[in-house]
Amino acid sequence: MKKSATAIVVVALVLSGLVMLVIRHARQGKTTGPVSNETAGYVRLQQPTLFTYQELVTLGTSDKVSGTLGDKLLAITTTPFLSNEAYYRGAQPHRPVLNQLGRSLRVVTWNIERGLQLDRIKLLFTNTEEFLKQAERKDDKVDIAQTRQDIEVLKSADVIVLNEVDWGLKRTGYRAVVQELGNVLNMNWAYGVEFIEVDSISLGTEKLEEWQNLAERQRLLAEIQIDKKKLKALHGTVVLSRYPIAQARLKPFQTVAYDWYGGEKKPLDVAEKGKRVGAKEVFLEKVTRQVRRGGRNSLIVTLDVPDLKEKRLTVAATHLESNASPESRRNEMKELLVLLGDVRNPVIVVGDLNTTGGNSSPTSIRKQMNQRLGSASFWTNTGIKYATGFGLLYDVARGSLNTFKNQDDPTARNVPLVGANPEAELFSVLEDFRFQDGYAFDFRGNKERTINGTEGTLANSNQRDMKGFATTFEFERALGVVGKLKLDWILVKAYLGSPRDDDGAYRFAPHFARTLGSINYSLPTRLSDHDPISVDLPFEEPVSLRDSKAED
Repeated sequence: MKKSATAIVVVALVLSGLVMLVIRHARQGKTTGPVSNETAGYVRLQQPTLFTYQELVTLGTSDKVSGTLGDKLLAITTTPFLSNEAYYRGAQPHRPVLNQLGRSLRVVTWNIERGLQLDRIKLLFTNTEEFLKQAERKDDKVDIAQTRQDIEVLKSADVIVLNEVDWGLKRTGYRAVVQELGNVLNMNWAYGVEFIEVDSISLGTEKLEEWQNLAERQRLLAEIQIDKKKLKALHGTVVLSRYPIAQARLKPFQTVAYDWYGGEKKPLDVAEKGKRVGAKEVFLEKVTRQVRRGGRNSLIVTLDVPDLKEKRLTVAATHLESNASPESRRNEMKELLVLLGDVRNPVIVVGDLNTTGGNSSPTSIRKQMNQRLGSASFWTNTGIKYATGFGLLYDVARGSLNTFKNQDDPTARNVPLVGANPEAELFSVLEDFRFQDGYAFDFRGNKERTINGTEGTLANSNQRDMKGFATTFEFERALGVVGKLKLDWILVKAYLGSPRDDDGAYRFAPHFARTLGSINYSLPTRLSDHDPISVDLPFEEPVSLRDSKAED
């Protein structure tokens, strides 16, 4: 009898455990934190609580935020949004089989400028032929064959990192850009909030009291009104993946390279004092401000990749500060490396590193207007004069021989006094860094592993031109090399002990990096002010390339 009772207890405990496991799986869609694949599967959907409209107004007007709202602000800037819905729909990675490399992982990064051209970006993924038909109608001749090739590269990527992605802002139609792209591409995604946009124009609270012309004032007020129910005011970084996301972390930098709240509010005082100069100039001052809560950060995502021996890949998507010195960006990168140092699987550091060489990102008033409200055409009739060339924050006087040397090569040697390159130290930090497993970032540049036969520092992971790198950012109107910059980067740590060891391992090492500029310029309006870039990472040692090198 005692044995029978014991058996019943054991069976009951086993059944209880099974019931708890079923319940845990059923709750995946409601989880508020990462769940290990070994226990309860992948997090199906995770999202921190969003702000109400009144909370957004408070964030924009109160210098000090504490209590419940302070806790909410901390949570939304440290908790990644996460979706593995694509995995549960049965999505599978492409794992493209590439010439000379075999089965590979293709990675793309792209600063999509808020998602202002989201519909056209979705079109190139969903209906390439229609996209190319529209390209053929462009006044300027488009290389259709090259564009088609670049689109296929983009579509075959299993990991796509995006910078400057809106969620619930008027300028992008209050759309959750990452959700739409995740659904269209059938990809899992993680979203890290970088900023909450809380300036008076984004919130629709601007009164334009300095405007004397009542009719024009009413027209402007109508233009900046927002839908309070739809406004979420979020802006950040995205990792899209056809591999399931095992874990995601959102880590704000402790280095405050620029205060986007206090720093951007200061110009208001100057503007108010300048009312006598003219209402249009005062309004212009307000348009160019970007009052934001939050700050730069890194979205660190762990993917389950069965093709790797460790079965894991870490993608660290970041966006270094534009309104800061190269030293500040370097300190931000050092923080990120500390977070990654003990990772014992391959790592990709990727995103817009803003390697301008100076203290501010190139811009123009026209661009600021477009990015603030989603359309620049409206402003043509307001009588406001705006720059369409080099922009307010870009000093053309910098166009010296030394600037020419550094313009499209932030890795160029730093020669104090005669050939200074303040951005070069960032790359020195990356090259000197060693992970705890002894591996390093791949800095190699062998011409047989590039698409255009160039060679030199990082040529395998970022496309070089005959001089410097293929630039990824361009002004609306560039003048020669002035107004073109290399800002976006892909950096890979795989199985290489020394960053420039040509005889080292090439398994999962970067190959055939591309700047996909043709995509950006195929239609009358650019898809973004940045070009997408890609790199290919073979899952096995590419023997054919080793054989060809030996023959040489």
